[in-house]
Amino acid sequence: MMDVEAQIEQWRRFLARHPAITDDDAEEMEGHLRDQIDALNDAGLSPDEAFLVSVKRMGAHDAISREFAQEHSERLWKQLVTPGTAARAHRRGIPAMLAFAVAAAVVVRAGIAVLGQDRAVANAPLALAPLVCYLAWTRRLSPTAWVAVGGAAASTALLLNLYPFADAGVTRGIAAAHGAVVMWFVVGVAYAGGEWRPARRRMDFIRFTGEWVIYLALLALGGGVLVGLAAGVFNAVDVDPATALGSWIVPMGAAGATIVAAWLVEAKQSVIENMAPVLTRVFSPLTVLLLGAVIVAFAVNAARLDANRDLLVVMALLLVLVLGLWLYAVSAREPLAAPGTFDWILLALLIGALIVDAIVLTSMVSRIAEFGLSANKVSALGLNVVVLVNLVRSAWLCGGFLRGTRPFATIERWQTDYLPVYAAWAALVMVVVPPVFGFV
Repeated sequence: MMDVEAQIEQWRRFLARHPAITDDDAEEMEGHLRDQIDALNDAGLSPDEAFLVSVKRMGAHDAISREFAQEHSERLWKQLVTPGTAARAHRRGIPAMLAFAVAAAVVVRAGIAVLGQDRAVANAPLALAPLVCYLAWTRRLSPTAWVAVGGAAASTALLLNLYPFADAGVTRGIAAAHGAVVMWFVVGVAYAGGEWRPARRRMDFIRFTGEWVIYLALLALGGGVLVGLAAGVFNAVDVDPATALGSWIVPMGAAGATIVAAWLVEAKQSVIENMAPVLTRVFSPLTVLLLGAVIVAFAVNAARLDANRDLLVVMALLLVLVLGLWLYAVSAREPLAAPGTFDWILLALLIGALIVDAIVLTSMVSRIAEFGLSANKVSALGLNVVVLVNLVRSAWLCGGFLRGTRPFATIERWQTDYLPVYAAWAALVMVVVPPVFGFV
């Protein structure tokens, strides 16, 4: 029944996206769907069979939308006459968004001024704190949820600043990198309105993450042009642009952009939802080709992999990229659609990533056996193992879906259930690795 519950959640979410259907409508229709499923279960059908038959009886999403459009024509007419209702709601949120963006910029600049450039970089994960506050404010978090997200953010801040890191050590950077992961999960709790346990909320957060990254990249491209023009102006008047750009414009602009990107995700949701499937279908095949080229390169010149630490780091980053692309592809896919060519491409993506991960893990174990453990090796090895487990299970479930033995909802459920593992691993590394290796 767990798989059926996941399918019902997906059915309702995609149904509710149509403007002709309100939350109350979706609630009513879900009740009818569940009644039919229960009746078919009593008649002897399995839960999966009962779900498929019930959905078939209720009709396709478009047919349901047309039915509701006819029954609620006066509501649709109001939407057509005043199409800017949702847009105006987002516009009313612009002052708050701008206020949080300015606050984020000020907080980052104050951090640089108080802590200095190097310490501020080590505290970079805390730049997400204003985004947490913004999402918590828009979601109207309960006091209990406020305490939870505030406590997690405060604990991260205390750890990054109270641990006696060596000035030129690597553990500070390791703690900062994993602290950023922890803070992003704090963002996720705030985005979910404190309701992190439902799988639907976690899948929404995965989708939000991908869309937020897209908008942030677009803002970065535009900001890069402005920064280049500003540098040209400063040089023309014999003013060193390094201080103004490095200590003021770039960090403050980046901090404000995190808030603006979050606002854009919801204000322009229909636009990005149309863009997401296109992006995944373009970059997934290209990434498969890239993984194939990497595997061939390893086969031709395997010796360099064992001796090249920088290459191992690049491969670890490549695996993180593949994992992010896979998660985004899962979140952007229509869960009730039949298996198709693109799903085979995703399976090839997973298999390619598995091969690369196995090669990297073998090389890491070889380096540890030869040179011993270090903070970098432990954190990188653990990350690869965590990613490997997800890739293996994902490939197995994807293969079952393509064979028709599993619904796509099982893949989504696995991804959402596995998310806390990343947060737990990041927190473990941030807390344990620096003291174990003497904060150097």
